[in-house]
Formats: sequence, structure tokens, C-alpha cells
Amino acid sequence: MTGLKLRPYQEVAADFIFEHDRAMILAPVGAGKTAITLTAMQDAIEAGLVKRFLVVAPKRVCTDVWPVEQPKWAPRLSLVVAVGTQKQRQDAFKTDANVVVTNYDSLQSLETLKGFDAVVFDELTRLKNPTGKRFKAIAKLMDKITIRWGLTGSFTSNGLEDVFGQCKIVDQTLLGRSKGAFLQQHFVLLNKDFNDWKPRPDALKNVMQIIKPATYVLEAGEYSDKLPPCHTVEVRCELPNRQEYEHFKKTFVMELDGKTLTAVNAAVLTSKLQQLSSGFIYDTEDNAETKWLSFHKFDMLEDLLDENQHDNTIVVYNFQAELQKLKQRFPKAVTIDEPDAIKRWNNGEIELLLIHPKSAGHGLNLQHGGCKIVFFSLPWSLELYEQTIGRLHRSGQAHDVWCYILLANKTVDERIWAALHDKRAISDVAMEELKCS
Repeated sequence: MTGLKLRPYQEVAADFIFEHDRAMILAPVGAGKTAITLTAMQDAIEAGLVKRFLVVAPKRVCTDVWPVEQPKWAPRLSLVVAVGTQKQRQDAFKTDANVVVTNYDSLQSLETLKGFDAVVFDELTRLKNPTGKRFKAIAKLMDKITIRWGLTGSFTSNGLEDVFGQCKIVDQTLLGRSKGAFLQQHFVLLNKDFNDWKPRPDALKNVMQIIKPATYVLEAGEYSDKLPPCHTVEVRCELPNRQEYEHFKKTFVMELDGKTLTAVNAAVLTSKLQQLSSGFIYDTEDNAETKWLSFHKFDMLEDLLDENQHDNTIVVYNFQAELQKLKQRFPKAVTIDEPDAIKRWNNGEIELLLIHPKSAGHGLNLQHGGCKIVFFSLPWSLELYEQTIGRLHRSGQAHDVWCYILLANKTVDERIWAALHDKRAISDVAMEELKCS
């Protein structure tokens, strides 16, 4: 029984991790990291190098990606998904399947990795924090795991510090055991009270050179010509509630329907300003009540959908208030969590699909249902932004992809958009330094 055949550039990547016990694949969205890894996993088991794999991935990737891709690329392996209740997870682990796939949120309930000799971390950035609960939960069980592979789209999606935890869980000989020592070597402490570190000159270059031997970089140029172009378009408008926005930005205080809203710090203020940029604000501390001040972005979205003759479109939201109003304004809209939404979308049966970046940021194949995506509001995370676009702009997409960014002029929208570009620049430099010679 044979599976699908990898493309030549994917074969090279599969050979790399097959030949390295501790390895990472850095590949942009849509490059086929799952297919590459499954091929290498099947080869490793059939060569007698591995008895059993544990795959750790985001929950939706566990249920909607690995069990779908496995029959295509590694049909001679058996795979079970260990998500759900504790009993369901335990039952999956008790099977004799070659591969067990579980989600990151279940790591804290794992008591042993007995029977496993290899672990794959899909979306390795989930373990970027070495002091986090999930990192500590899995790290204490890894002593006897000889083969460790990590898959990621970007080590540095939110800065160079992210690299340390990801490398430590795969191979701590790369950057050491202590994050403090890592920071002292490659960073300068700017503010001790806030633990604010700034990379030293050439820190990014030096760190990338250190991890290069354990990292396979699948360069975009090797497969981008096989994908249709992705066009990004800014769609801008003025902010109708400008007076309220500017007053709140300056004073941290807003009077609204007899209530006094106060932003207790800059982080809260930034979130509130992003809400105002979309036309609303949560007027209680628990975000239970919403006050809408304008509907400028909904008008922009409606005009855009009309202009595109209501082609199937994904709309990305970041706040629950936005989701609720989108469902009211567009009654035919479907959320990705609804039954069979992914299948219906890919069959062309859904005109408007509403998704949150954290729900659709990893591994999902949505390229068959449409080619247009609109960010009603933006995430701060470059990783989530790129992964979300990558649901459409990936292998199998037959049309040009159009990504529309709704921006209210002279608001925090512009700041978030600029921050994503800055992080992209850092990520590009990291990729350049890691390119295989």
C-alpha cells in the first residue's frame, strides 16, 4: 500500500529529519510540513529506528489534519487521536497504534511516555515559554525520548526570545539549559523591573547560526512558484466616533451612558482602542455588555462583498462582540465551529465563513472553498496572522488569493498593522540566516 508522493523539495526535507534524531523544520504555511513529517515517520518505523510516535499539536489540527493526511502520506502506519475526555484519551494511548496524536492542552494530564521513543511537536511555538505549565509537563517526561522533531512556520514570530524554549524542548545542547544564560549572552537588560531585554547587535544572526545544523529551512522560493499569488489590499475608512476615541486615548477615561469607563493601564487602553476602532466598546470589566458607537467596518465589509459579487469569503474577527454583530448583519454567515463547517466550506457551500485566528491558525485546509479573506480586525501575533492567511494560500489553491485588511485611519489599527510588518522583517532575517548553504 503506497501513499502520495512528495514533491522533490519536500523529499529533501523528509530526508533531513529522518537523518537527524533532534531536528526542526522551518517552513512557511502551505509547504506541506505534515506530509513531510508523516513520510519520515513511516520510513523511521519501517527501518526499525522508532517503535512509536507521539504527536503533539493544537486540538483542531489533531482532529482535522493528522487523521486526514495520514492515509495519504503514511498509509502503512496506524494512527489514533487522543483528545476529548480523560477516558477517551487514555483509551487512545492504550491502543497499539504506531502514532498517537494529542493536543497541547492535554500535556498536563500525561503521567508517562512509556512505550514512546519519538515525539513530534507540531506548531512548536506553543512551547516557546520554558516556564509555562505545558512546557514543564512534557519536559519532565522527555528524558528517554531519543527522537524529537519540531515543526514551525517561524521561530521568531514575536521576537528572538521565542527561539530558546522551542530549541530547548527539541535539543537543549543548542542554546543551553538556562534561559537566563541565553539572555545574558545574546541580549542587553534594559529594565530590570519589567524584565525588558533587547537583542545585542548580530544576536539574531548568531543564534540562527547556532541552531542551523539542527534546522531544515524550506525556502519559499522552492515552492512559491507552484502557488498562485497572494495579494494584500488595505481597505480604509475614517473613524466616525473620532471624538470619543481621542478623548479616551488621552485621558484613559470615557463617560458612556452614565457609566465611567477607565483603562487601568496601557495594555487595557490598547485593547479598548482596538474595540473603538471597530466601532464598539465593552462597558463592563467582564466584557459582558457591549456598546456600539458606529458600524463603519460593517459598511466597508458589505461594500467589499458586493464588489466581489459575494464570492465565498472568510472573515476574521478578534472580539466576540464583532462575531455577534457579524452574525446579525449577515444571517447566512457560518462559524468554523459549526458541524461540518470545514467540509461544507471546501465543497463551496458556504458564502461567508467567520473565524477567529486562534481557531483557524494552524494546519487547517480551507483552500478549496474560496480565495478571499477579510481581516475585520487584526491579531497582534504575526504567527496567527500568517497561519490564518495560509488556510487559503497553500498547496491546492487554484486561484489568486486576495487578503483584505479593514483599517480605520489614525487608530490603533495602523499600529497593529505596522507591528506585524516589523515582526515580519525580523522573521525574514531569521529565515535568511538559516538558509541551507
